Amino acid sequence: MMPTFIIARLTFLEAVRRRIALAAFLLGLAFLILYGVGFYFITRETGVPTGSEPTAQLVRSQIFNFLTNAGMYAVNFLTLAMGALVSADTLAGEIGSGTIQALVTKPVRRAEIVLGKWLGFAGLLALYLLLMAGGVLAIVYLQVGYRVPNPVGGIGIIYLESLLIMTLSLACSSTFSTLATGGTIFGLYGVAFIGGWVEQIGTLLRNQTAINIGIVSSLIMPSEALFRRAAFEMTSATARALGMSFGPSFVISVPSGAMVVYAALYLIAALAVAIRQFSGRDL
Repeated sequence: MMPTFIIARLTFLEAVRRRIALAAFLLGLAFLILYGVGFYFITRETGVPTGSEPTAQLVRSQIFNFLTNAGMYAVNFLTLAMGALVSADTLAGEIGSGTIQALVTKPVRRAEIVLGKWLGFAGLLALYLLLMAGGVLAIVYLQVGYRVPNPVGGIGIIYLESLLIMTLSLACSSTFSTLATGGTIFGLYGVAFIGGWVEQIGTLLRNQTAINIGIVSSLIMPSEALFRRAAFEMTSATARALGMSFGPSFVISVPSGAMVVYAALYLIAALAVAIRQFSGRDL
């Protein structure tokens, strides 16, 4: 296992030095600054209730929860984009340039190469998500003293979602070119995104066909379902009691815990495909 951890360390360091990772961190910093300024003016210039009576406290809590989940939605997208971009070129690019030969000619199994790269990217995504999500939560708490419910559970599901996207990108990169990998990943994400909205509208209108379309799209790519579950985990107790989330994407149909388990199995299967494809590929 030592070669795996060495490759993971080198992958992490290389990803940090690449411009994509640097751009992601700079974009994340710009977002946190913009979010902090926007949150400040929204909470002070839009008539947020300031009284101590229960109704005012409830309304204030719902507003703060909505704004926090709106920030987490942006964090989710930025983390997914980073996961897809940093891993799309890692195998396809190195195979195309021939640099992968420096590794495969050494006494290192190809499975260890894939696992090492996966661990390196997983560490990078964990660091990025902690900084971004922690920044959003810190901004909200420092300005208004609000603490979002169950941040660990919500952020954990977002991390699973980012790992899923990264692993799929790695699996595609073991077979396709960099451009084809990027197109495939964002195409699947688009299917999940549209399908998620179709399911929400279908639930609202009680249209079973639309609901089924959304469920199928979630099975094809469970990314959108995972975020809806994460938003529900970080939703206030009042909204949870109603079985919905008042986040930026109004969640009426909340995915069950079984979808989280399915996504984890999906991730494992994608990683197995990446290892199998790369191990059998003619370099």
